[in-house]
Amino acid sequence: MLYYLFEYLDKTMDVPGTGVFQYITFRSALAILLSLMISTIYGKKIITFLRNQQVGETVRELGLDGQTQKAGTPTMGGLIIIVSTLIPVILLTKLNNIYIILLIVTTLWMGTIGFIDDYIKIFKKDKQGLKGIFKVIGQVGLGLIVGSVLYFNPSVTVREKSNKPMTFNQTENVISQTPIDYKSTTTTIPFTKNNELDYAQILKPFTDDYQNWAWLVFIPIVIFIITAVSNGANLTDGIDGLAAGTSAISVLALGIFTFVSGNIFFSDYLNIMYIPNSGEMTVFISAFVGSLIGFLWYNSYPATVFMGDTGSLTIGGIIAVLAISVRKELLLPVLCAIFFAENLSVIMQVSYFKYTKKRFGEGRRIFLMSPLHHHYQKKGYHESKIVTRFWIVAILLAIVSIVTLKLR
Repeated sequence: MLYYLFEYLDKTMDVPGTGVFQYITFRSALAILLSLMISTIYGKKIITFLRNQQVGETVRELGLDGQTQKAGTPTMGGLIIIVSTLIPVILLTKLNNIYIILLIVTTLWMGTIGFIDDYIKIFKKDKQGLKGIFKVIGQVGLGLIVGSVLYFNPSVTVREKSNKPMTFNQTENVISQTPIDYKSTTTTIPFTKNNELDYAQILKPFTDDYQNWAWLVFIPIVIFIITAVSNGANLTDGIDGLAAGTSAISVLALGIFTFVSGNIFFSDYLNIMYIPNSGEMTVFISAFVGSLIGFLWYNSYPATVFMGDTGSLTIGGIIAVLAISVRKELLLPVLCAIFFAENLSVIMQVSYFKYTKKRFGEGRRIFLMSPLHHHYQKKGYHESKIVTRFWIVAILLAIVSIVTLKLR
């Protein structure tokens, strides 16, 4: 909203200084400051409201140190993340940008699924919450929407690379030569020299008209990524500050990818795909990072609020959509390796337990407990030490991911 107001003041009224709102960097800085203020100042009011409504966490007895002390801690704190992200986004972004629309839909969609899950757990006294099948249906539904929009919407394009010399106008963010924007299902393969993969090529052996049928591959891939990453974030949310901290680091790295991919000068210098209009996502990312850091003010050990599925499913959905939009989804196993390790530890634990029970008559375990962070708790590590070390690993993974811009 403020973007359009200042655009009017600049272009119509010619008010000095209002043109600064045209710059993504300026609006991103404002977004992170505003989201930090909202999450830290008004976060306390939301926590008080949740406590007054007796929205407390019901803790299952898992035999973990300090577990019983967490009973009754307010949950649904993901509302803080959602509110403090959306307010700056609505105020500071171009709301007609297709990528911003997708991210807002993702935030509200996954937030609603998580909210229903938390509501059932707390007010219906059902520890299982929303049945798994309904969560999956919700994730698949979002994947269908995101995949269809990214494939069919004419605003989602990639700019054709050219060997012609180009001049860059910093104010207008354009090149002098006439660009050619085209629809593409191309993505980026990390650590490779010729690092682009077109999903449509998968269908090439089956039909000559493979380009027109590429959605049959692209949309299922989007559904799988959104489901996997949102579930991974959900499983990571098990101890104070773990999900919020690791997510903030991953999203910050995605912000760098988004900024350079949406800027024609940097994308040309780095020899990566230039994705028109995608740079606007940097403002969303800044607001999202600010809200996650502000949430950590209350979620760090000992937590005074938990994000619940309201927050964790939303975080995972946003990260997945950001990565897909900027064509970096194949980098997620590196960038979000902690999410995948948590997911994999559960899959391995359950599968091995069922296999050994069927073969030997009793179930055996690979880990002391899954997800992975509970394994280290069982080994006697304090949860604050586990969280700090996971953060360090997340920083290393983010650095490795960013290095892929040049290391091929």
